Amino acid sequence: MIGIVSYGTYIPKFRIKPSQIALAWGRDVFEIEKSLGIMEKAVASYDEDAITLAIEAGSRALMAGRIDPRYIGGITIGSESHPYAVKPSSTTVAEVLGLSTDYLAADLEFACKAGTAGVQLLSGLVAQGKSQYCLAIGSDVAQSKPSDVLEYTASSAAAAFVLGKTDVIANLLDFTSFSSDTPDFWRKDTEKFPSHSGRFTGEPSYFAHILGASQRLFKQAKMKPTDFDHIVFHMPNAKFPREAAKKLGFSPKQLEAGFVVEHIGNPYSASSMVGLAAILDIAKPKDKIFMCSYGSGAGSDGFIFEITKNISQFQRNNQDTVARQIKTKEYIDYSLIAKNILTKYRI
Repeated sequence: MIGIVSYGTYIPKFRIKPSQIALAWGRDVFEIEKSLGIMEKAVASYDEDAITLAIEAGSRALMAGRIDPRYIGGITIGSESHPYAVKPSSTTVAEVLGLSTDYLAADLEFACKAGTAGVQLLSGLVAQGKSQYCLAIGSDVAQSKPSDVLEYTASSAAAAFVLGKTDVIANLLDFTSFSSDTPDFWRKDTEKFPSHSGRFTGEPSYFAHILGASQRLFKQAKMKPTDFDHIVFHMPNAKFPREAAKKLGFSPKQLEAGFVVEHIGNPYSASSMVGLAAILDIAKPKDKIFMCSYGSGAGSDGFIFEITKNISQFQRNNQDTVARQIKTKEYIDYSLIAKNILTKYRI
């Protein structure tokens, strides 16, 4: 049985409330807060990007599990904000973390499910004995056009998971994917910011794929919603995952532990992965976890994990919990975000 041996997350300390963004653009603060259900979002500093966030999360994952980086045989970085169009993020992260030169490195792109795609791909390397450990990372400094609705939720964070066969804290019982050509969100290579199709991102995109992958996995694993202790979905806002959970027959209680979007916003590829980490921070042996990511374009990856007895010792050693990082924060105003945008894009 393969599964998660260790994990680490990094959430930047800076926060901004959607109300501050709404005030900057003369929008209705009450309407914005009501429609999105987010209290604040995490904001990367001017000198942070998807690579530096991935290094922080990856380093914490290796330290928490006491993993020798020389035994990592594969690394993937899932992101839609890779700093370079032509130059891998994965090799830079691997070099800083101390991986040997004998490893597979790959940058993945599939909107907000690029990180979970890495979990699926790398699990094959571990299962076939090609690598003792592999490192799957989802990391984003989420892009959004100033004044666009995405700006109120697009945030920054990274999550890294070490996969292996020994000292596993969460067995990977099963997984599946559900994909289609549904153009609800896109950014051409020459464009600075992504575009989206508004409400079209709901029913035919997010819900069709989340529900499609989830129902397929229920059937494949011969399980039902009541078999799970915790669930986590991709969280573009606070409304969509709650509605998806209700449609599938899950209870609000099952969604609670991994529901981080209200406090950090939507860090794209890291969204569902940070939520999974938050669940692992408090999970108990034999707990079962249902996870389903979503990426525009479009697709969802569904996973089933079962917690092992090793989780207790890991939790005692893990200091950088998601809850602790959520509490460690410093509020900023919109002028700093505007300055960073002007500097990064030379506007």
